[in-house]
Amino acid sequence: MDLAISGRWAIVCAASKGLGLGCARALAKEGVNLVINARGDDTLQIAAAELRNLGVEVRTVAGDISEPAVREQVLASCPQVDILINNAGGPPPGDFRDWQREDWLKALDANMLTPIELIKACVDGMAERGFGRIVNITSGAVKAPIDVLGLSNGARSGLTGFIAGLARQSQLAGNNVTINNLLPGPFETERLHKTLSAAADANGTSVESISEQRRKHVPAQRFGQPDEFGAYCAFICSAQAGFLTGQNLLLDGGSYPGTF
Repeated sequence: MDLAISGRWAIVCAASKGLGLGCARALAKEGVNLVINARGDDTLQIAAAELRNLGVEVRTVAGDISEPAVREQVLASCPQVDILINNAGGPPPGDFRDWQREDWLKALDANMLTPIELIKACVDGMAERGFGRIVNITSGAVKAPIDVLGLSNGARSGLTGFIAGLARQSQLAGNNVTINNLLPGPFETERLHKTLSAAADANGTSVESISEQRRKHVPAQRFGQPDEFGAYCAFICSAQAGFLTGQNLLLDGGSYPGTF
């Protein structure tokens, strides 16, 4: 299927590895030019070189996207934001009894307020041009919270509630601007391995043992791959996905046990 987005421009956050890189790669294969951001410049440049080999223009901005100056630079580097992929590493796992106000504010800034600021900067221009696709990569924990990820559960749920109202505004949806959330379950990423390592330490067992137990609880009997996540993201950004907005789309290999 031709997704009909060749030649458009996308901003992809946290795109040097993992799910962000998977999304950037899928968009590049569809002919989308990219502005990619990540904190570490070395890994960002490696990712950019790979993506350029797919035949698209790729611009890089290294830095913490939660900092206003970095956001301004990312936005200024993109000639026209047609597609925005909001993504950020989640806060560390832990016990809520150990978290201070500063920990909560940091989580909210990275996983709720920063995506909202980027959306605010892009969405009106998208509506004026009659095309816009915004995808927020959140977490399957929004639908099925994980006890040790309380900071992430709280901050990402706040973003989810905000998007539920914003995406349904007629001046956006009525002008072909869609906003959806992608909720990944267990994907083969650095974030997953950190979570598994923390669980192994807490239970006094090996990471390999914890990983095997986790896989057995996934009906697909495996962890997801970033490229398959990226392919799903690319379709949500396609011309054909204009009637899909305000949705929380769970990709978890069937792990969530509910009907709704």
